[in-house]
Amino acid sequence: MDDALRYLEPAATRVRDPLSGRSVWLAGLIQEPRIDGDTLRFVLAVKKEHSSEDRQRMREALLRNLVEKGWSGEIACTLRVEGLTAPAAPAAPVAGGHGHDHGHSHGGGAAAPAGKDPIRGMSGPGMQPHGGPITKSMPKGVQKIIAVTSGKGGVGKSTIATNLAVALAKLGKKVGLLDADVYGPSLPMMMDVHTRPLGNDKQQIVPIPSYGVSCLSIGMLVDEKEPIIWRGPMVMGLINQFFKDADWSECEWLVVDMPPGTGDVQLTMIQGVPVTGGIVVTTPQPVALLDAVRGIEMFKKLDVPVLGVVENMAWYELPGGAKAYPFGEGGGARLAAEYGVPLLAQIPLKEKVREGGDKGRPAVLDGDAAFMALAEKVAKLA
Repeated sequence: MDDALRYLEPAATRVRDPLSGRSVWLAGLIQEPRIDGDTLRFVLAVKKEHSSEDRQRMREALLRNLVEKGWSGEIACTLRVEGLTAPAAPAAPVAGGHGHDHGHSHGGGAAAPAGKDPIRGMSGPGMQPHGGPITKSMPKGVQKIIAVTSGKGGVGKSTIATNLAVALAKLGKKVGLLDADVYGPSLPMMMDVHTRPLGNDKQQIVPIPSYGVSCLSIGMLVDEKEPIIWRGPMVMGLINQFFKDADWSECEWLVVDMPPGTGDVQLTMIQGVPVTGGIVVTTPQPVALLDAVRGIEMFKKLDVPVLGVVENMAWYELPGGAKAYPFGEGGGARLAAEYGVPLLAQIPLKEKVREGGDKGRPAVLDGDAAFMALAEKVAKLA
């Protein structure tokens, strides 16, 4: 079974179940995987609500993806509808392998030939409703998208994202800042934005300007004390709306403050828009570095260039100029060296940086050199 999963899991997480909005892997539609000789066998367990077109397209996408993932033997996919298994019916071979589609008579037929799939990665929020890949599209006017992420919360990711956006604007760039951290939006406070965005005559959301940056966050649309109690598909829909239905036409650069971790929001965004580069934020201590590794690996698996690592809270400057290292020393540099990516910045632990976030005035506005140096590096690398 483990050998079967090695091929099935990455193939099935790229195919979307149109009923649940999740990948067919996460939705539990793939059952009984096994390798029998040179044949990879599995059950595609669909529901009665799946149309014949749904079933056909999911099957075809699975067969195609298995070949692309390196399976060169026979493929036997049995379609099971609400616990009932229909008689087997062979399908035409798939290019690069032999696919047999054992399943329901409705929607049967040959699997489509394998082609170059531009979507690579894990689960499928970024896939079309019937399992085919979508085409990534850049929001109108935007030329570069920079994703700022972290493996865990509490490392100052939003501080880095907001100061980076303002610093890029100070360098003369036309910059937008999108807060994709739906469950913990902090952009309204950190950028001093306390009004709701309006729509234009094209029925697009118009981001709100602050410090020369166009800003958009779910925090601008709900009461600041209201919890966002949403399931994954609702969050994914919002993220897509923020990219597709917002007016970013005045922005050449779009900095995205990602939520911590490697979940649905990250996948939805990266599989839907062409991300220019990712920045991973960490603090020096090992527990943060362990999670930062996951952020780097996520970008790699999704074919997003890693611009580098930012080590936040790197040290605290004592009176007299000496440095104290409350969270350890040099962790970000070691992480960057291990993965062969640049160490973009080491940001000291400063009270004025914290105060700037709390008061809604990013520290870079008052001449913080570390953030300006970070922006200059990102502008050269992106």
